[in-house]
Amino acid sequence: MIVRSAITAITILLLNASALAAPMLKGDVTVTAAIVTAGDLFEGAGLAAEHGLFLAPRPGTTGNVDLAAIRAAAARIGIESFETGGLDRIHVSRAATIVDQHLLTGLITANLQQRGILSDGMSANTVFSTAFSAINAEAVDQPASVTSLRYLPGTGAFTARFAIAGLDQPLDLSGSIELMIEAPHLVSNLPAGTVLDASNIVMRSVPLRYVETTGIPRLQDIVGQALTRQSREGMMLKPADVTAPLTVAKNDAVTIYFRRGPMTLTVKGQAVTGATLGAPLQVLNLMSRRVISATAIAAGAVEVSAEPLALARL
Repeated sequence: MIVRSAITAITILLLNASALAAPMLKGDVTVTAAIVTAGDLFEGAGLAAEHGLFLAPRPGTTGNVDLAAIRAAAARIGIESFETGGLDRIHVSRAATIVDQHLLTGLITANLQQRGILSDGMSANTVFSTAFSAINAEAVDQPASVTSLRYLPGTGAFTARFAIAGLDQPLDLSGSIELMIEAPHLVSNLPAGTVLDASNIVMRSVPLRYVETTGIPRLQDIVGQALTRQSREGMMLKPADVTAPLTVAKNDAVTIYFRRGPMTLTVKGQAVTGATLGAPLQVLNLMSRRVISATAIAAGAVEVSAEPLALARL
């Protein structure tokens, strides 16, 4: 019983000592909010930790606060005494996020995407015409936002207003926006008729205004297609530059087919012209030495629709 009473008394003394312990001034601190609280400056501020003491400096700057000002601010929220640790002043710094041209151009791009002006495969090349230096904003998740953006597609001119966290005044900027789009380019010189694969093509950004009249083929629409003309390295491909590859090429040896019900007649021939699958062409019947019209049905195979007796005389 005596031991238990002694333990209880010691516990009470420790609790009282803890409750009576004066807060300790931390020294130089860095804050993120606009208000410096007791919890920012003192260890053991207790229930007063969330109470504001004074305004923080602007983001990215440091202010000096002397001991007299700290005592006066602390007394207003009920902290009558505290341990100074030998300090007579402290430095209060406010953390900042740098808002620069890279961040703002990203916000403009995101705004254009949300409005449907920029679609997949497109980007915006933004140039500011007004002088702009990097700004220290509050250290928050979204240090800047677009409050308004006016864009004129005909000229590319824009004006934008940004809200900067921690600053009362908005930031107004203007300039020009060049819309860019990914377009396929050849990586080497290739002859006409070359069937393209992905290794022949590299995607590069070009101004949208360069291709608005001709259009841009998608990569998946080019792979497996054939060049319509001899092409040079670095050339941007347009829809007219590719076509379906020839199923039968000029001078190819072919088998000429005629089908009617269960009957199939064949004869050897040679292509006089080329054709894609399902397209018409001229072929030479090597037996009769006559040129006839046919349709390409597969590599090395064509089909005619003449009557059987007429076919025999071809």
